[in-house]
Amino acid sequence: MIANVIVATLILLGAVLTLLSAIGAIRLPDVYTRSHAISKSTTLGIMCILLGAFLHFLIENNHFNSRLLLGIIFIFMTSPVAAHLISRAAYYANVERWEGTVRDDLKEKAGEK
Repeated sequence: MIANVIVATLILLGAVLTLLSAIGAIRLPDVYTRSHAISKSTTLGIMCILLGAFLHFLIENNHFNSRLLLGIIFIFMTSPVAAHLISRAAYYANVERWEGTVRDDLKEKAGEK
C-alpha cells in the first residue's frame, strides 16, 4: 500500500515538473532562460517518472528492469550537457539576450578569440 503511494507520488511529481518545464518554455523571454528551465525541471521530472515506473515494476511484478535505470542515468548525464551546448552555441551565434540580463560571464572569453 505504501509502495503504491510512493510510486504515485513520484509519477505525479515528475508530471508536475514536466508541466512546469513546458510553461517555462512558453513564458520565459529568451533562449538562455528557456534552456535553463527546460533542462533542470524536465531532467528531474523524467527521472522521477522513470524511477516511479522502476519501483512499480519492482514491487508489483518483482521484475528488475535495468533499462529504466539505464534511462535514468542516460537522461541525467546527457540532458544538462545538451542544454549547456545549445546555450553556448546560441551565445556564439549572437542570439539576442533578454534586455533584463545583468551579467555576461562569457564576454571576456568571447572577446579573446
